[in-house]
Amino acid sequence: MPTDVIMPQLGESIAEGTIVKWLIPQGGHVEKDQPLLEVETDKVSLEVPSPSTGYLNEVLVTEGQTVPVGTLLARLESDAAPRGVVTRVGGVVIRHMEPAPGEEDHYSPAVRQLAREHDVDLAQVAGTGAGGRVTKKDVLDFVAKRSGMQTRAAPAAPVTVSAEEALPLTPMRRTIAERMVASRRTSAHVTTFFEADFSGPAKVRDAHGLTYLPFAIKAVTRALRDLPIVNSSWTDQGIVIKKDIHIGIAVALEDGLLVPVVRHADRKGLQQLAKEVADLAERARTKRLSPEEVQGGTFTVTNHGVMGSLFSTPIISQPQIAILGLGAVQKRAVVIHDAIGIRPMAYLSLSFDHRVIDGATADQFMSKVKGYLEQTNWETDL
Repeated sequence: MPTDVIMPQLGESIAEGTIVKWLIPQGGHVEKDQPLLEVETDKVSLEVPSPSTGYLNEVLVTEGQTVPVGTLLARLESDAAPRGVVTRVGGVVIRHMEPAPGEEDHYSPAVRQLAREHDVDLAQVAGTGAGGRVTKKDVLDFVAKRSGMQTRAAPAAPVTVSAEEALPLTPMRRTIAERMVASRRTSAHVTTFFEADFSGPAKVRDAHGLTYLPFAIKAVTRALRDLPIVNSSWTDQGIVIKKDIHIGIAVALEDGLLVPVVRHADRKGLQQLAKEVADLAERARTKRLSPEEVQGGTFTVTNHGVMGSLFSTPIISQPQIAILGLGAVQKRAVVIHDAIGIRPMAYLSLSFDHRVIDGATADQFMSKVKGYLEQTNWETDL
């Protein structure tokens, strides 16, 4: 019996998905739970495992198509079933069967020799002999026809090099574009900048092999507890303040961006935060995140400084009201108590929704983030 492959329900609020790529070629063999296809929704891109072992004989939804949840995508034939490729022509299913062992076409020694002399693939020659056998005349006719086609072929057109190249939009790129434009259209974006001394985090970071991101997340969660209004969302009925603190982490992919969520980030130490961030980032890049892991964020942190960027004006992830950007930590000359010293410094940016908070509140929040980064005894937060 064939096994149906359907578009799975990839989250409570997800109604459809786009087939990005079939990871197994049509007619190819696949093991149970082996990645079969890559699906993208408006929330996440992930690989869907095969429901059974067998051959991918019938593909009903091609790459690039967007279909509702529950749509029949393909059918798998079990190992015991006849093998072959199924196509659809005019609504009729046609199965091209593979010959069973011992049933391969037989060619006479003379035909094989003639084919070798003229470099002919006998599988491409239509046989006119008894039972459809290929004869010497069939091979010679094939060679003559091929030679005539080559003689009549038009000269190759001159090669021209275009100064432009059109790249097709991937589903992920299109989704990102729609979300970013919608966010700019929805929220009243304003960005404020602060500079912070990372001397404290630098000592603990070097001693324990961490990155600066967990320190920024921890400082943000403390500031959010002090100013819960920043951990909120706008509705026409009023401002909804979120009791839980779930921090979204922007992860750059080869073809786009995903924002997996560290849940209850305020309850976790630096090492646990570092471990979860690394795990989420790795699974985001290998398309192994579940839809639930990119939902429910209440505030986002983007570490654009990892590539050397100093300043950024990030776009808010809806329906959140703010996003913090962490620039590159660099040693700079700064004035400390009327003396010049060298300190690891970084610029922090906060893009916020002016509908919900004003500049004074945003700056108060950033002052707290800066204070926690500079004054915390980080050894106690591991």
